Amino acid sequence: MTEPSPSDPRAICVPCRAAAIVAVVGLLAGGFAYAAGWLTPQRLSANTVIDTFETNAGVHEGFRRNHAKGLCVDGYFESNGNAVSLSKAAVFAPGRTPVTGRFAIPGPNPTASDNSVPIRSMALMFTQADGQQWRTGMNTTPLFAVRTPEEFYAQLAASRPDPATGKPDPAKLQAFFAAHPDTQAFRDWVKGHPPSSSYANAAYYGINAFYFVDANGQRKAVRWSMQPELPFDTVSDKEKGEANYLAGELFTRLKQGPVRWHLMLTVAQPGDPIDDATRQWPATRQQVDAGTLVLSQATSQDDGACRDINFDPTILPSGIEPSGDPLLAARSAAYALSYKRRTREEALSGAPSVKTSAQGGAQ
Repeated sequence: MTEPSPSDPRAICVPCRAAAIVAVVGLLAGGFAYAAGWLTPQRLSANTVIDTFETNAGVHEGFRRNHAKGLCVDGYFESNGNAVSLSKAAVFAPGRTPVTGRFAIPGPNPTASDNSVPIRSMALMFTQADGQQWRTGMNTTPLFAVRTPEEFYAQLAASRPDPATGKPDPAKLQAFFAAHPDTQAFRDWVKGHPPSSSYANAAYYGINAFYFVDANGQRKAVRWSMQPELPFDTVSDKEKGEANYLAGELFTRLKQGPVRWHLMLTVAQPGDPIDDATRQWPATRQQVDAGTLVLSQATSQDDGACRDINFDPTILPSGIEPSGDPLLAARSAAYALSYKRRTREEALSGAPSVKTSAQGGAQ
């Protein structure tokens, strides 16, 4: 498998609520499909896993295998210098770094309703003056449903739709949850947090831990989040009846001026779980406001700058290193395979199979 070059910029009823949570778990699992190297080739391969995800969710040629519906954004990161003591990465030196990004919702369908899932995602690519890049993919959940690739595959299998209903078999999912109690924290979080009314008023979390390396070579484990300056608000009754309000709302909002988030770094203490994305760190951990993300422009992903970017979270500048979290390498391999497949499909067909207006935001 050929990986793209890092420099290539290409009042809810209980059963209903349970079904929504199940859908979210399944969709997010697809986004973290893992690949070769984690299990022996005799047991599993990258193609087998991605093929299974496509069997579960269907294929929309020319689109990302998850988070297919989205839009591109552009802006910059204004560092305040507060993180220089944690990392030697140039992005944290005082000043501005250009950013290309993407907002999306989970799922493989580029025409899905914005209300089909309560999760939003933000992917960013920071391009330093020295050419090094920092790419990150974040969700509005601060933790993940499963800890290991093996658990992911069990989850993916349990989420396979029943041909008779087109939905996952509740009994199989309940059996999976019973066998994997670590999923409870994620499911509880989703139950207790309604979706945001806008991409712009949501907080986004990196979920996995990384190591920041300072100028003296000292390493500290860090997680990050983007915290919005806009106050959080929930989806209105009117928006619940609209399929594409997230993109439309952002386009309208940006006409009035940029939107901003603060990059918050959380520093681990000894004993904190570094390689387990299902567990959060205590709220008492050191928090560092590293600067402000400013987004000023949105474009359709049909031809926007984010269209051909693989937001591989292991593409990092000097000063940031991946932790031993097994999901990181898994995400990297899955994103590369998804990128390879969708770009090949576009090359063969000449364009994505579904086109929408910028307001729809599909790629």
